Amino acid sequence: MIKVLFVCLGNICRSPLAEAIFKKKLETEGLSNKIHTDSAGTANYHVGENPDPRTIEIAEKHGVPVNHKGQQFKKHHQNEFDYLVAMDHSNYRNMTIELGSDPEKLLLMRDFDPAGKGQDVPDPWYGGMNGFEEVYQILDRSLDEFLSFIRKTHDL
Repeated sequence: MIKVLFVCLGNICRSPLAEAIFKKKLETEGLSNKIHTDSAGTANYHVGENPDPRTIEIAEKHGVPVNHKGQQFKKHHQNEFDYLVAMDHSNYRNMTIELGSDPEKLLLMRDFDPAGKGQDVPDPWYGGMNGFEEVYQILDRSLDEFLSFIRKTHDL
């Protein structure tokens, strides 16, 4: 089983949305039994909490169910997951600090975005629903490319 962990700061907006969208894509493609996904945050602000209501609302608008409780990214995740996918450069740095290295399995989400390679997935926390919709669209297209990458890499 291939395991993917999406990581943002608080684990209530971007990373649980990425997890939910990716799960939906895996179900649609019949790959749920081959790829497992989860999410975490580099900070411990929202451990045990549900995702932001706006995250849930935007996901539901697109027919994507969200089922997650916040958790903090820890060093042990490096051993449990094949891919650690940061939503932005700041969390990428925080992850390398936690891990003590910059492992090959550590990736940046928008490195898979054909419309914004290498950019950050913006944090919609302080904005309105338009920001959450923008993040949904960024993640949706980035995750299509990420899934293609996994399919090619693992011959799925």
